[in-house]
This record gives sequence, structure tokens and C-alpha cells, in this order.
Amino acid sequence: MKIRQVLSALEQFAPLPLQESWDNAGLQVGLTEAEVSGALLCLDVNESIIDEAIAKGCNLIVSHHPLLFRGLKQVCGTDYVQRCVIKAIKNDIVIISMHTNMDNAKNGVNWKIADKMGLQEVAFLAPLASPEAGSGVIGMLPEPMAADDFILMVKKCFGVECAQCNELLRRPIRKVAVCGGAGDFLLPDALAKEADAFITGEMHYHQYFDYEQKLQICVIGHYQSEQYTSEVFRDIIQRECPGVRTEIAETNTNPILYI
Repeated sequence: MKIRQVLSALEQFAPLPLQESWDNAGLQVGLTEAEVSGALLCLDVNESIIDEAIAKGCNLIVSHHPLLFRGLKQVCGTDYVQRCVIKAIKNDIVIISMHTNMDNAKNGVNWKIADKMGLQEVAFLAPLASPEAGSGVIGMLPEPMAADDFILMVKKCFGVECAQCNELLRRPIRKVAVCGGAGDFLLPDALAKEADAFITGEMHYHQYFDYEQKLQICVIGHYQSEQYTSEVFRDIIQRECPGVRTEIAETNTNPILYI
């Protein structure tokens, strides 16, 4: 199967028009007429990821975060992006990124986060023009949980070392809003939908104010919140491109250390 067929399957699931205006999802590097030798699935692209693709015999990398956000004015190896482009081309590796189009797609990134927490009756938190697209999701826990138990459950689900939270609610949590990555722009939508809790990857400091007992905020880290996106890629490729070997990257690309 050719790489362009894998690209087509991914874009059918999460069409590029769903991406935000500032984004740069889609084909990043390489030619798509080659046969797929294997697809390495990851959150970010760096030199270690390309080395892993080479070691595993994968000529395709599918990432969530684009390698190329802005146009390159030179390719001479002065930063990691340029070095990645050079290394990928030298090794005939194609790089594809599915970013905010996958965030906004039904059964995409945020639906996977909800699934990991066992949320039920999941729907878009802020639907877009299409009923198949929206920002964030909202769903129900199977049973109400005390705030401290809820935070511990979230930490376990995502393997986080610490969570940033506002004051713990003094009432049970049942309805949960979710947005992977930087999702504080959806706090008003979570309140409007009467969510008991809001889970996201990162938030600005001042957004923590003025939510006393309105809802439980739990911020778990950008990388941690979106780490299971590779499973979404895997499921799409295995379903739509049977026979294509998929490998979830073992390289942890989180640039943030918790010391």
C-alpha cells in the first residue's frame, strides 16, 4: 500500500478543513508514492523519533504536532526542525501530521481522552458548523466521584506525576468536560454545559481565578493529555489500510522535566 493511501485515510477521518487557521496539518515532508514499509506513530517529531523510525524500518511518521508550523527560509541544520527535515529526506522518510483537524474530529483526540476516563454519553463540548466536528468533549462518569478520588483517577489514567488543580469541590463530580493540549479557551463552554470538572493539558495562571466551587479544574500536562493520540492513528490505519505495519513510538518527546 502506498503512503498516499494512508494519508488519504487519515484525512478522510479528520479532514484538513477542520484545522484551525493558524495550524499546518497534513503532509510535512517527503513523497507519497512509495510503498509503506511501516508507520511510526507519535505526538511530536524530533531527531530521536526519526532515528526510531529508521531503526524500526518505518518510512512513514505520523505525528500529532506538526514538525513545520512556519515556513522555512533555509534548510542548513541550524535547529532541530531543519535537522529533522534533512534527516527525513536523506532516509526517504515521509512525515504527516494530524493536529487540530484531529482535535476537532469526531472520535479524535478528545474522544480518546474521554474513553481513557471511561466517560459515557460523550458529545462535543463546543460543536462547530458540522455535526461531525467540534472543540472539546463532555461526558458522564459512570458514578459520581469525590473530587480527591477523581483527581487520583485522572492521574492514574494518564500516568502524571502531578496535577494542577483549583480548590477541590465540596460536592460530587459526575459531568466532565475535556480538551487535550491548551484548552482553557473552553472554560466558558464547560460552565455553560454545567460541567462538574474540566480536564485539559495546560492553562494560563489567571484562568484559575474565580472558579471556586463552580467546577473542578485539573491540568495534567500538554504531552500527558494527548499521549494516546497515537492509538487513534493506529486504529484508523489498521481499519482503513489493512496490512500496513504500525508502531507506536517508544520515544518520550515531552520537553518538560518534573524535578
